[in-house]
Amino acid sequence: MRFTGILFTLLFISISASCQTKTDNEVPQVVLDAFEAKYPRENDPDFATDAHGYWEAHFKKNGEKYRADFHADGTWRETENSIKDKEIPKAIQEAIEREFPDRTIQEVEHVMSATKGEFYDIEFKQKGKNMDVEYRKDGTKV
Repeated sequence: MRFTGILFTLLFISISASCQTKTDNEVPQVVLDAFEAKYPRENDPDFATDAHGYWEAHFKKNGEKYRADFHADGTWRETENSIKDKEIPKAIQEAIEREFPDRTIQEVEHVMSATKGEFYDIEFKQKGKNMDVEYRKDGTKV
């Protein structure tokens, strides 16, 4: 029982350290400036670093939750927000019905990426690690 408690504590510390919220004093100024330039009307983001070392800005836009990722040098990487299944573009819905008729959708994100452009990240529930498939609005895969 004691070993389980120690193991649980170590796991909690590890998970907590992988994505920690930072105060504006800890976030590099170049990242704060980049966020402000990209989202000038969003004045209350919460920043955290993720497991890859990117700076994540969590904020709301028109009542919806968004996450914008930045490199440590302030370069914007991507912005995403979760959407409802019914908001998936029709061409993507048709592609999913054709390609994954027996799969259950776990989560859908609308993503704007510096390298990939606009796409939709569809996460399908499956045993083990869930499967992500990225689609363009026209139903083609990224």
